[in-house]
Amino acid sequence: MDLGDALNGLAALSQQTRLETFRLLVRHEPVGLPAGEIARQLDVPANTLSTHIAILARAGLATSERHSRVIQYRADLNGLRALMLFLVKDCCGGNPELCGPLLTELACC
Repeated sequence: MDLGDALNGLAALSQQTRLETFRLLVRHEPVGLPAGEIARQLDVPANTLSTHIAILARAGLATSERHSRVIQYRADLNGLRALMLFLVKDCCGGNPELCGPLLTELACC
């Protein structure tokens, strides 16, 4: 991941509805959720949600798959992994032991 991709991902997650949408999708992995259910759970109008999901998809953080008339949305965990790795790649100035607590906490997830 390069700096531009990281900035796009962080920008996508820096808005409340998009962050809530992404977190909801992560909780529903690997099945995902249809757009209507996401809108219902977050109490967001469908057209507004569509815009937010499109931004997450362009940032590499969400995917969609059509099943007949229903579009199922999922978190793109590869995009999340790449963003997380970008953020911690140079963790603690070359002293990986300082990142131990962070890695331990992530391992619990």
